[in-house]
Amino acid sequence: MALKLPEAGQRRVVIEHVEPQVNYGRFPIKRSVGETVTVDADVFTDGHDRIHCLLLYRNEHQPAWHKTPMKPLPNDCWQGAFPVHDLGRYYYTVTAWIDHFASWSHDLKRRTEPDDVDLALLTGAELVDAAAKRANKSDTKKLRHFAKLLHSNNDRSARLDTAMDTSLAQLMTRYADPDLVNVYDRELVVVVEPALARFGAWYEAFPRSCSTEPGCHGTFADCEARLPYIAAMGFDVLYLPPVHPIGYTKRKGPNNTLIAKDHDPGSPWAIGSKEGGHLSIHPELGTLKEFRNLVDRAREHKLEIAMDIAFQCSPDHPYVAEHPAWFRHRPDGSVQYAENPPKKYEDIYPFDFESADWERLWTELENVFRFWIKQGVRIFRVDNPHTKSFYFWEWAIGRIKHDHPDTIFLAEAFTRPKVLHYLAKLGFSQSYNYFPWRNTKQEITEYLTQLTQSREREYLRPNLWPNTPDILTEYLQFGGRPAFMIRFALAATLGASYGIYGPAYELFENTPREPGGEEYLNSEKYQIRHWELHRHDSLKDYIARINRIRKENPALQHDWMLQFHAVDNDALICYSKNTDDLANIILVLVNLDPHHTQSGWLNIPLDAFGLDADRSYQVHDLLSNARFIWNGPRNYVELNPQIVPAHIFRLRRRVRSERDFDYYM
Repeated sequence: MALKLPEAGQRRVVIEHVEPQVNYGRFPIKRSVGETVTVDADVFTDGHDRIHCLLLYRNEHQPAWHKTPMKPLPNDCWQGAFPVHDLGRYYYTVTAWIDHFASWSHDLKRRTEPDDVDLALLTGAELVDAAAKRANKSDTKKLRHFAKLLHSNNDRSARLDTAMDTSLAQLMTRYADPDLVNVYDRELVVVVEPALARFGAWYEAFPRSCSTEPGCHGTFADCEARLPYIAAMGFDVLYLPPVHPIGYTKRKGPNNTLIAKDHDPGSPWAIGSKEGGHLSIHPELGTLKEFRNLVDRAREHKLEIAMDIAFQCSPDHPYVAEHPAWFRHRPDGSVQYAENPPKKYEDIYPFDFESADWERLWTELENVFRFWIKQGVRIFRVDNPHTKSFYFWEWAIGRIKHDHPDTIFLAEAFTRPKVLHYLAKLGFSQSYNYFPWRNTKQEITEYLTQLTQSREREYLRPNLWPNTPDILTEYLQFGGRPAFMIRFALAATLGASYGIYGPAYELFENTPREPGGEEYLNSEKYQIRHWELHRHDSLKDYIARINRIRKENPALQHDWMLQFHAVDNDALICYSKNTDDLANIILVLVNLDPHHTQSGWLNIPLDAFGLDADRSYQVHDLLSNARFIWNGPRNYVELNPQIVPAHIFRLRRRVRSERDFDYYM
């Protein structure tokens, strides 16, 4: 097949492998406000001509591109960066061209023969004259003046000085020959979200269990009364399971029994009754006004309310009668309930995303988000998103974030890896993940390295949860109080974002419904619980201490600087995080064995931390406030899980003061 002539055959620069990008630019990368996007590209040409390469970027509301030079790296790689200050979308791409003036200038410096230099200066004058024709009026005058000086019969040394004038070089870059300029073949996108999408501590609590009276159904007012307790532990987000009316038909009893008694409250995820559906409040919790008050009071305590969005219905939901086409029907005419054989969830009807009435279904579900946004909610935890249409999520989240770029979406993506990743690509701000089941040093090291160092970090932000109302891991079941301390320290320091389901966590609830299972006995999903919040053995003070450490140390507020370090004991894990400028260096050591004291020798890369191997340095344990002087990269550690199973060290280097004495900073 004969190839057609290109539209601009003079363009000789090749631009490829622009990173970061996801699925060849099909999906955006993610950043939070104040972060930087670093862009790499392979840019080269035939021959030895010099290349000028620019990174172009703009906010979605700006018509004109900002331009910043990219610096050359070895092997024809180029790198540039730009900051993102505004919520919403930014676009970026790369442009480059043969810079004949730079090539000429480079060669001119190497010429030695007078005649050769004189001829080269005339060539340079021609290049400047050509640029003058492309310039605006004031710059045309400047360029013509430079060309005249290069053409003149003045002293050769003066003409060479003119040729090397930096202002001339800047003008020549500004007015590059457009016929030679190549642009990468697509505009890439970065979605910029609030800082809370990157760094935050989540606390899940059932409002109906917030009453101070045992057996009494809690209200939003009771939940308000608990806000100081949650805020004192240092959390940023209070996540509420569904707060909608609960269905009566096939309602589940305690411990997921199939028959409920009259007083059994049912599962909050069986949404909908005669009192309303996804746009309504469960009457025993309160009113819509009282919910808005809760949102406002939470913000006074520096807490954001996250709302659970579960797109499913109880048999009593108004949608079932009003929109029967939104559900699948069995041959006997009954609506198909949710099931995962042999498990049956007869109290829940899933939506049919293959419905012929899918457009109205999509619009209605999008409006559920918009309704709660009007009530002041900006954070949504989405239940089982992997059982709904991928294309719906991309459409709905994209539209909502276009109008409300401050919204955050957490995917409960406990599913297959490729599905988990695809949901993150579609627009979910954060993702649940497999952290609860990564227990050994090797498992934790491999998985967290994958999350923080591979390309998936560009679109997948992990939110680490050691437990949820659905997940009581074997490790927590048999490790006692130390196991809860260990998993909390790991979640809160390995991840910039983490969450716990409380008060079950701080009170180390660890009894499973049956051996070998991960469901809680007397699960709060099916009954109201009364919690003794101020038990003497509660972990609330430990949790508060670590959350305060997180907020006081910027190194713990990002994921990408995570590095693991060698310890000669597999029961001990050591890792660090630091800021780019090394002003804040955090070294964490955790005993993974909840039953026994473990000790070992660790090795840390002092040079990577800017520490001199010949000088001592201080490690300040932020948990115990103890301080130790260490020398060299190899040091001994010992941790008793019955006391505190972790060290969270801040490394402080020794410096010499003006008064000639040493101190640590």
